[in-house]
Amino acid sequence: MSYLDKEALKVVGTRPIRPDGIDKVIGRASFGADYTMPGMLWGKVKRSPHAHARILKIDVSKALRVPGVRAIVTAADFPNIANEEAFVGEGPMNFRDLSRNCMARDKALYDGHAVAAVAATSNAAAEEAAELIEVEYEVLPHVIDVEAAMAPGAPILHDDMLTQGVEPKPTKPSNVAKKITFTKGDIAKGFAEAEVVIERKYTTKPVHQAYIEPHACVVAVANDGQTTIWSSSQGQFMVRAYCAKLLGVDIANIRAMPAEIGGGFGGKTLVYLEPVAMALSKKSGRPVKLVMNREEVFRGTGPTSGGTIEVKLGAKRSGRIVAAELVLKYQAGAFAGSPVGPGCMCAFAMYDLDNVHITGYDVVSNRPKVAAYRAPGAPISSFGVESCLDELARELGIDPLALREMNAARDGTKTPYGPTLTNVGYLQTVEAARNHPNAKIPLGPNQGRGIASGFWFNIGGESSAAVHVNEDGTVAVVEGNPDIGGSRASMAMMAAEVLGIPYEKVRPVVGDTASIGFTFLTGGSRVTFATGMAVTQAAEKVVEQLKSRAAAIWDISPEAVEWRDGKAFPAGANAGSFEPLSLADIAIKSGRTGGPITAEVSINAQGAGPGFATHICDVEVDRETGHVKILRYTAVQDVGRAIHPSYVEGQIQGGVTQGVGWALNEEYIYDKDGRLENAGFLDYRIPVASDMPMIDAVMVEVPNPRHPFGARGVGEVPIVPPMAAVANAIADAVGARMRDLPMSPPKLRAELDELDPPRMAAE
Repeated sequence: MSYLDKEALKVVGTRPIRPDGIDKVIGRASFGADYTMPGMLWGKVKRSPHAHARILKIDVSKALRVPGVRAIVTAADFPNIANEEAFVGEGPMNFRDLSRNCMARDKALYDGHAVAAVAATSNAAAEEAAELIEVEYEVLPHVIDVEAAMAPGAPILHDDMLTQGVEPKPTKPSNVAKKITFTKGDIAKGFAEAEVVIERKYTTKPVHQAYIEPHACVVAVANDGQTTIWSSSQGQFMVRAYCAKLLGVDIANIRAMPAEIGGGFGGKTLVYLEPVAMALSKKSGRPVKLVMNREEVFRGTGPTSGGTIEVKLGAKRSGRIVAAELVLKYQAGAFAGSPVGPGCMCAFAMYDLDNVHITGYDVVSNRPKVAAYRAPGAPISSFGVESCLDELARELGIDPLALREMNAARDGTKTPYGPTLTNVGYLQTVEAARNHPNAKIPLGPNQGRGIASGFWFNIGGESSAAVHVNEDGTVAVVEGNPDIGGSRASMAMMAAEVLGIPYEKVRPVVGDTASIGFTFLTGGSRVTFATGMAVTQAAEKVVEQLKSRAAAIWDISPEAVEWRDGKAFPAGANAGSFEPLSLADIAIKSGRTGGPITAEVSINAQGAGPGFATHICDVEVDRETGHVKILRYTAVQDVGRAIHPSYVEGQIQGGVTQGVGWALNEEYIYDKDGRLENAGFLDYRIPVASDMPMIDAVMVEVPNPRHPFGARGVGEVPIVPPMAAVANAIADAVGARMRDLPMSPPKLRAELDELDPPRMAAE
């Protein structure tokens, strides 16, 4: 059934109060670190101080003598897993690598790599014991940056890593895990036809998702092996599956309980602590709690990749792009599995191009293994492509929006990575950006305006949901996805819309792994689309049951009953004359008409509509300091159908803010020994409220026909354009083309000094 007629909707599209809001505001919501159990032990992880070192010996004898210590684990307490491919989190990574990322075996591969863990009766005892664990290392040469890791003679992290995707198949190990290519048309022919060709190189640095809540868990392994895990993550089924695999137990023996989550953005689609706590609990016979501090989060969990982006564009003087070539080199961290694939997929997807060639390299180096970060891979490649497009527009003397419009993807455009686009709202975002009042505000000295666009393909996948009618006519909706972006509200709204009852009568719940069917993790902008589809179908099944129950009460055929506005009505005069029955009327009699009224649906949702955005950023540059002030920011996005518009606006504003931080300040800084120097929010600079203006979130609604309400994912797209939008605005303001992120004040000031030597002489 379709509910695409916006005018007919009564709940979807409104802005009700979020169901989890009050508990979070008053501090009553339970996050991973809030759980305790009788007899619980405190855990602490011992981490490597070296970027690359062979582990020769681990001596735990002194640590075991600390009063209160009950267990210590190392890699010897984990199964030695074979090299087995798996799809982990939001990207490729095999189980062997996942295990060795949780606990180093043979070698420590980055500063902060876990090498041992201890559980004790107090946090102080655990910390003291961890300090007393003695690890003998053979320090090895290390490599931090992506191009250095690819260079001949670079220190090799994995002796058995042979580059995939190249012919002939290599026989020597390399830090290049994989090479991927996408080709469309004839790139040589395209460049031969070009009248203008520009070729540029850009770089980005790894940045952390910077969620406020650190990783935390409590794990209890019972005497019979039954295990319960409480943790904050982006998927309790992911936690269950990975812990089972890494500890060698049956999935059925683990129950994973989802806590509230204080931010994830893709960074909590992996496990770090849960398998370690499980091993400690099994060894000690007691529940174990592990909580990271902020330094551990930065040193031991996944930032996103840094990368090198090489872009070559060929165009006619009219502005039509006839050839586009891209080379991406992404840091994966210590283990293979960077988001270079999505980076390749998204880079040119906004445009209708005939001749494209894209090459991507997945490269390991002595950094923490990367994790997903909101449209993983796409912001990096788009920074290069959208910056280069701006440079092309200036070369041609064409308005940046006009250049995008004449090359825009439309219905029927075949993307370089394969699919043909339908129901595309990209042109509408360009038009809305052009017509927005912010695009017409005059700019003053040292002020500039930047334009950039972005794309994310969105995903669907496996989701389960249940709708239960309570005896009083209220409704419980159980879903399998942790709520990190407002999904509980949107699930309740869609159920209320189908059932025809007020939003306040629906209570959404995130179920644990024993309470609802398998559900893929919260990521890829899939939840409102895929799980929302499951909720809608379950609610529709409940409506059919309600009609049957009303028919039983009236003693007529179910086909003679219709459901509207939350009530059963006779379908016509021939059906009989009966007073309408509300959902509550039917619920109270359910025991006499067939029993509980409930429905559960499990689906593998297909048809997630892609998302497009066009952003306008106005900046002012202080030439003396190199400081960039964001004056105005306008983010236009095709959101399909905004189920809860306030949540959609919040997603857009949050993505913009994170993108601005990535553009201007954020980076991992390492010393000469490969140690992270800025593992904390005092030195790792993220935007705060005073750094940002009010962000105008403009929603274009081009409904996705594959979803009953027209929804398409919105959470990933808004982080894709900001880096290029800011860079393009800086170039417009002061003529300094910043091709290397972050565009921090010292770097911008240095660039301005290069452009303005007379001022340097005067100073």
